[in-house]
Parts: sequence; structure tokens; C-alpha cells
Amino acid sequence: MQSPHPDPSKIPTSPPATRGAHSPGLGLGWTRVAQAVAEEVSPDSIDGIWLFAPVRREWREWGTAVITCRLDSERRRIYTARYWLTIRGRERGEGRVLVERVGESPAVILHEVIAGVQERAGETEPPVEISPELWYPPEPADQAEETPHEGEREPAEPAAMPESPNAGARYRD
Repeated sequence: MQSPHPDPSKIPTSPPATRGAHSPGLGLGWTRVAQAVAEEVSPDSIDGIWLFAPVRREWREWGTAVITCRLDSERRRIYTARYWLTIRGRERGEGRVLVERVGESPAVILHEVIAGVQERAGETEPPVEISPELWYPPEPADQAEETPHEGEREPAEPAAMPESPNAGARYRD
């Protein structure tokens, strides 16, 4: 049985050649957010990602994303994902990601909910909406799982990690 979460090694870590270095949703901080979100929810259920512009001060960078997942045709579950990242000095590359489930909303008022997040966060600029495919590209058909030939055995699946009793926010290093 294939895991509903993508292999973190398949999440893009650098922008395609046609994108600039400052494209929304790309870079080390956002890559870590994408990996942490994929550990919390199935990327197939994600139907919206909004990114607030990262803030850089001295040797640190902070970023916030709002992620929505389909519950059904009428409702969405809303998550916030925040990261901080050391961008200079001996600790360069160190950081944390926090993914937190913050609520549910009717799909028809999602943009009002996002505007409320912007207001409460004190953000002057609205977030940029990116396609979930930027973080979780569809798997090419030629890389789909092959069935074993007759007489071959499928490799054993590794034991699944037990579900964490902490259903709320989780910090990741």
C-alpha cells in the first residue's frame, strides 16, 4: 500500500530554470514548510496555499502560509504553517517549522478568512496564492508503481509510525 504522503525527497528544493530566485513558495524555508505540511495532511486534499511575504531581519527569516484542505464540497480545514530560518552565520540553515490546524470554514468565505488572517497578523500586503502543484507536483505516469512480475514478491512495507497523541501544533527542526 502506498503512503498518502509524498516522499520528501520528491518535493522540489530549487526553482525551475524559468523562475526567478525570489518566486513565491520556493526556497529553503518554504521547502521545509512543504515537507512539514505533507507530514500532517495528504497533499491530494490540499486545494489552496496562500503565502505572506517572508520577513528578513538581521540573520533570520520568518514566513507564514495558510493552507486549506477539502473536507467535502462545502467545507475546508484551515492550517497555518510558520517557519523561521537562520540565513547567515555559523548557524546558517537551522530553523523550525510549526504547522497548526486552526479551524474549518465554508468554502464560499475562504477569501474573507484569509483577509482576517492578514489583518490579525498585521500584514500590510495580501498573501500570494500559489498552486499546490508547486510544492506537490503530480507524479509522472512513467514513475507509477509497477506490479511485480509473476513469481516475484513485493518488498515489505516499513512499519508505520504510530499516530501522535498531540493533534494540534507540532514543531519540526
